Amino acid sequence: MDNQDDLSKFLISRRAKLSLQKAGLPDFGGRRRVPGLRREEVALLAGMSSEYYKRLERGNAKGVSEAVIDGVSRALQLDSAEHSHLYELIRSANAGARPQNRRRPARESQINPSLRQTIDAMSTVPVFVQNGRLDAVATNRLGRALFTEMFNDSRQPVNAARFVFLDAKAQTFYRDWEANTRQIVALLRVEAGRSPYDRQLSDLVGELSTRSDLFRKLWGAHDVREHRAGLKSVHHPVVGDLDLTYLGLDLASDHRLQMLVFSAEPGSASHDGLQLLANWANTHGVGPNANDKAAPDLNIGN
Repeated sequence: MDNQDDLSKFLISRRAKLSLQKAGLPDFGGRRRVPGLRREEVALLAGMSSEYYKRLERGNAKGVSEAVIDGVSRALQLDSAEHSHLYELIRSANAGARPQNRRRPARESQINPSLRQTIDAMSTVPVFVQNGRLDAVATNRLGRALFTEMFNDSRQPVNAARFVFLDAKAQTFYRDWEANTRQIVALLRVEAGRSPYDRQLSDLVGELSTRSDLFRKLWGAHDVREHRAGLKSVHHPVVGDLDLTYLGLDLASDHRLQMLVFSAEPGSASHDGLQLLANWANTHGVGPNANDKAAPDLNIGN
């Protein structure tokens, strides 16, 4: 991945989203050749010279201070995820191609025994642990059962992005599939800024870009987002529709991993569905691990 090019395209994409009215600048009329703000207008709002901002937008991040990052973020009205992404892009662009500045990719499918024990003990809620590439690193039994459609993929490691874009079952499983496609790409964009030298991430993005026109289009938008909390609406092949809230928790033992915990409102149909799914998982021998084989039969009547 070209860090300077990513920095340039990210700034251009954020600038294109801002109108004069939204930025609080007067509109004197006349023809505007670019969507959104001009570079000079961003520089004015950020409190810097036009030439300095132009160099930054070309990917030249040498000597950029936190105050400059804050000024650009304020001018472009970036949210917290975008601000963090800009910081990582500038850090990477400054590091350049020097090997000593390359961040190692996340460890593969490794969690410590105490975390494994904790996940297994959370038997009433689905738990899914992923790395920044959205590989499935670990699950508990109920998490494995919830995402059984994803784990039917024989390719290892199982990957949420590959499932969403390349497996037709994802469009039935996720009841708001289009929103999930945007979320997946935005999360991968964050990881690309944070770990620009991760070869496996580059390979994944290359594969998805080649095989999915939609992914390629969304990737070009340079949108980013955090994955902290929200609603996930799915259609499970065994128990039907489920509306689940999730919390994304960064693991103190390994900040490169995130644990997603899903739950349903007590007394709701989704809560009953989760209990039914737990019974099915126990009956059909679904393994409590992301690397276990898929349960062979999705017929709850057996």
